[in-house]
Amino acid sequence: MARKSSWEWSRTAQTRKSMLQAAREVFSEHGFAEANVSEVVARAGSSVGSLYHHFGGKTELFLALYEDHQAAHEQASAASVSKAKKEGVSDPVELLIAGARAYLAGAWERRDLVRLFIDGDGPPGFELIRRTRGREWVRQNAVLLGAGGDPLDRFTVAVLTSIIGEAAREVATSDTEEEAQEVIEAAMTLIRRLDPLRVLDES
Repeated sequence: MARKSSWEWSRTAQTRKSMLQAAREVFSEHGFAEANVSEVVARAGSSVGSLYHHFGGKTELFLALYEDHQAAHEQASAASVSKAKKEGVSDPVELLIAGARAYLAGAWERRDLVRLFIDGDGPPGFELIRRTRGREWVRQNAVLLGAGGDPLDRFTVAVLTSIIGEAAREVATSDTEEEAQEVIEAAMTLIRRLDPLRVLDES
């Protein structure tokens, strides 16, 4: 019985993965509004009924793709920060940069998704979800930098986070990996030049 349950779980996970990959292709090619559920299931080798069973519909499929994309960003950044700490890095700005590098590397690897999610063609309510996620990202960076709660601290962290976010857009629209890497290095240089710890200390 246990083996059957394990097999069923594996099959369910594979079905979900196949649908998300197909959705990634279809949404990236057509955008959310013009994407067709029938094309997604055809590419996934599945059925419309299976898609609705696993996700509920086109909107939920789009949001699941977004959540997986964000989770990959967060996992890569957290792993990079953890690795830097184990290597003896203690400067909060350098830890932020370590996480940002991983985030921007993911923006290049999944540049099709970055372009999809920034072009404004999403289901109703998606922009609110994006803004909420953005505020949480600022909060996490504030914790990493040891920022306080006064307006200057909040603004400083928001600016740093925006730099990383805008760099991700530029990376995702770069023509080559070399060009993307130049954008990443420019963003890291800018963050260091802003000397955020000095600003936070003075506030």
